[in-house]
Amino acid sequence: MNFEYAPEQEAFRKELRGWLAANLPPDLCVDDPADDRVASTREMFERRVAWQKIMHKAGWVGIAWPKEYGGRGASIIERVIWDEEYARVRAPVLPGMGLNLVGPTIIHWGTDQQRAYYLPRIMNADEIWAQGFSEPGAGSDLASLRTRAEDRGDHYLVNGQKVWTSGAQYADSIILLVRTDPGAPKHNGISCLLVDLKSPGVSVRPLVLATGHHHFNEVFFTDVEVPKTQLLGPVNQGWKVSTTTLMYERHSSGARNPIGQVLALIAVARRLPLDGATAWDDPRIRQRLSQLYIDCEAMKYTRFRALTRQIRGEAPGPEGSILKLSGSELGVRIADAAGELLGMHAIVNESTELVPDAPRWFNRLVAARQYTISAGTSEIQRNILGERVLGLPKG
Repeated sequence: MNFEYAPEQEAFRKELRGWLAANLPPDLCVDDPADDRVASTREMFERRVAWQKIMHKAGWVGIAWPKEYGGRGASIIERVIWDEEYARVRAPVLPGMGLNLVGPTIIHWGTDQQRAYYLPRIMNADEIWAQGFSEPGAGSDLASLRTRAEDRGDHYLVNGQKVWTSGAQYADSIILLVRTDPGAPKHNGISCLLVDLKSPGVSVRPLVLATGHHHFNEVFFTDVEVPKTQLLGPVNQGWKVSTTTLMYERHSSGARNPIGQVLALIAVARRLPLDGATAWDDPRIRQRLSQLYIDCEAMKYTRFRALTRQIRGEAPGPEGSILKLSGSELGVRIADAAGELLGMHAIVNESTELVPDAPRWFNRLVAARQYTISAGTSEIQRNILGERVLGLPKG
């Protein structure tokens, strides 16, 4: 097994690293992109839009997209290098769901007209997207969704509600799952629409997190008219379309390796006083943090296994669900360790001399568990692994 990068791949890394060093504004960097996926203010959102436009102009946005749609057709390894270098400099998450979720889905399922209109606008951040899948009664059991789209000849009339809609307060459009055939079995009769969020009858309401961050939203649709040209994929085949989107969502969720959080926590432990020494001198604390580091390394090599399958052109294996499950659960263990190590420093949400990045750990402590729910709950991932990998009967 060879973990060395080829010379041309190292050249790609050097080029990207140099460009980021020369162009990324320092005040755009974030402590932890996982906790700052949606800009906290309109001003910061606009700055991230401007940053994406700069990146796009230089050819560093959507590099995995095919060249005919404005991407580089980058190899899998080049995508990994891009992720590593972008995370290394703590660059901000680019705005909306367009680049990683909606764009690839439109590439796969869209008409020529849809691709020609939407893809350039997504690449240049001219159109920001949200994802309208989950509902109050249809989260893990997404196929139970009830938002209706009635056929009215040349358009659909949409009524219903979506929830946990990340970044909808800034979005221009939403990729929306709706029920177009209420009489069909629940996995059938679903369609996918591309909806303008400025349409009459759309209402976006904030859901404020315990951290105080406005990340999620509820979105209500009341007699919203959507032209039939906005249907993505075949009518009543939206479940197949959504599977494409969820594949990209779970890959991006599982791909995050929280080793940066562990290294930051180790750095805190090395300077935090405890019983006349530092917290790092306590063998119990050192063992716990070392185990978290080992868990991150295990995630890294599991990801390599998934990448190897892709490079060989093999069908996706169970690594996607393994990475999603292990990554989100590892995030909770890191948060628990941070809370126990830092105590009040992790609760006051204010910088201190000993722990200047205390707000970061407050966010970790309060927000970590949400990732065991988003993009497929831990319970769902265990079901997938049990049924499809281990061959266990459905519970």
